[in-house]
Amino acid sequence: MLENTQKVNEVSALLSKLAGICDSGFALAAHIRYTRPTLLFQTYAADWIDQYSENGYMLADPTVHWGLAHTGAMDWAELEPQDEAGVLKAARDYGLTNGWTYAVGPATSRSLASMTRSQPFSTDQRAEICGIIDRIHDLTDGFEHLPAAVQEDFRALK
Repeated sequence: MLENTQKVNEVSALLSKLAGICDSGFALAAHIRYTRPTLLFQTYAADWIDQYSENGYMLADPTVHWGLAHTGAMDWAELEPQDEAGVLKAARDYGLTNGWTYAVGPATSRSLASMTRSQPFSTDQRAEICGIIDRIHDLTDGFEHLPAAVQEDFRALK
């Protein structure tokens, strides 16, 4: 079993790898319980994060709705018909293209990631991303039982 410091270091390395693939950003909500993530990692531009928050897009975001109800992967383009609030269009207006969402874990502790890239994701990149998110999901399981200092180390990751 990995020591807590090793877990934090591995998650940090995995987040860096994910950021390298998702050149225009990602958001990863790990272990969502009662609609609240245990950990949230975001690399989207600050202006998009602000726009998303200020407009309450999470409540209408079809990627969030899909990911809370399903596991697996879904292209954002396939969710367009359900985007009555225009969240995906707003994301495109901010340069967030080629988006897709991946969800893993039981409904009581789901991890959900949405990713974008300037060029379409290849099949190999998608497979690698799924492996990264699966591993982060596993490494952060039981987060609430970790010592407070280790929890803070996880929360400090970017």
